[in-house]
Amino acid sequence: MSFNRRTFIKSASLAAAGSAAGLRPFGALNALAQSASDYKALVCIYLFGGNDGNNTLVQFDSKGYANYSSIRGPLAIPQSQLLQLSAAPTFAVHPNLPDIQSLFDNKAAAFVSNVGTLIEPTSRAQYIASQFNGKGLPSNLFSHPDQRLEWENAAASTTTQTGWAGRIADTLNVTYNPNGNFPMVTSVAGDTLFCDGSHTSPVSVSPGNIGAGQCSEVAECAGRQATAQALLGFNSGITLVQADNNITTKAYAYAKALSDAVQSVNPLKTVFPANNGLAAQLQQIAQIIQVRSALGVNRQIFFAGIGNFDTHSGQVVAQGQLLAGISSAIAAFYQATQELGVQNNVTSFTMSDFGRALQPNSNTGSDHAWGSHHMVIGGAVKGGKLYGTYPTLALAGPDDSGSNGRWVPTTASIQYAATLAQWFGVSAAQLPAIFPNIGNFSTNSLGFV
Repeated sequence: MSFNRRTFIKSASLAAAGSAAGLRPFGALNALAQSASDYKALVCIYLFGGNDGNNTLVQFDSKGYANYSSIRGPLAIPQSQLLQLSAAPTFAVHPNLPDIQSLFDNKAAAFVSNVGTLIEPTSRAQYIASQFNGKGLPSNLFSHPDQRLEWENAAASTTTQTGWAGRIADTLNVTYNPNGNFPMVTSVAGDTLFCDGSHTSPVSVSPGNIGAGQCSEVAECAGRQATAQALLGFNSGITLVQADNNITTKAYAYAKALSDAVQSVNPLKTVFPANNGLAAQLQQIAQIIQVRSALGVNRQIFFAGIGNFDTHSGQVVAQGQLLAGISSAIAAFYQATQELGVQNNVTSFTMSDFGRALQPNSNTGSDHAWGSHHMVIGGAVKGGKLYGTYPTLALAGPDDSGSNGRWVPTTASIQYAATLAQWFGVSAAQLPAIFPNIGNFSTNSLGFV
């Protein structure tokens, strides 16, 4: 039997030997980060399930709103409740995004319109033709697992087994982490393709766990620790065990370094909202950034995520609650970066499986779609603007892939990612190795950062 790297990671576990010996550097670790005079961090906030961009960013002028309202029906948000963007007065945001409104109007946030997975620029007519000839389209549009993978690997194919953050680490590690002291990529939302490189591995951090991955099962901890250490020394020719020894050893080293660093600093003064899963993740990321001087790397990418945005029914309430949590969590995180003096060095951005159809379904929800609107937040963002092209809200119109308001993206997810990557330090010459299809598009930078 043969195992590839990802299959092994998914199928095997050393958890029975103690949480500190989790496979790869993924385990219940704590927080530490890198620092230098030109420190930069990217923070991906993944909205699992497919956030409805149509109710996140809404046309606010009389004609535009009337058109939106007539098609959205029971999903339409009353115009009186929407939060108008003073920096872009013909648009408004969901009433539960007051912090995003404030960040946008203060030029610390921007929206990128109608972004989605694409192999090449695609029109409605080309999409319809492609359905018949099977060419030129990403794999399995409207499918949660496939579209999530394609957002994360930026390759428009589910077969690519590395993510674009991981490939950035592969490319830039020699420049920004020459000693290999600590991974460039950190997830606070579990193992994800986005973080995986070909020859670099991420570290996974359990939000709120500052015990450096220590065993929490008091009576059994000694035995579990002894078993884990025995496994590290086990060398009987079993390839999988030998291959994992180095990773597990690193996990122990990372755990100690993380614990020492976090315990050496005072807690942040910024108050993060309680009972908010995304806020807990972003607070952990802020703690990592706080102790960045403990390592010699000066670039870091983080992955956080929250759901469930798969609002096939009861969307108005369900999405409203989720967006309220996102708004307050992002606001607290931005405040924490200001407290640390790194607001210009940290750029946060959203990703999601896809958007949702403008036309409601019969369960007061919306179904899977394609292009959607995304937020970018940070002091380096050229904020207070909308980038990309907002779709024409017309069923079977020029931007509809069919007849239900599923927008054909006018901006590719790889253009969105490539813009962020170049701010982070990736050169134009390095882009094709990270984003294989970027050459199919006329621009590799959208200019929002």
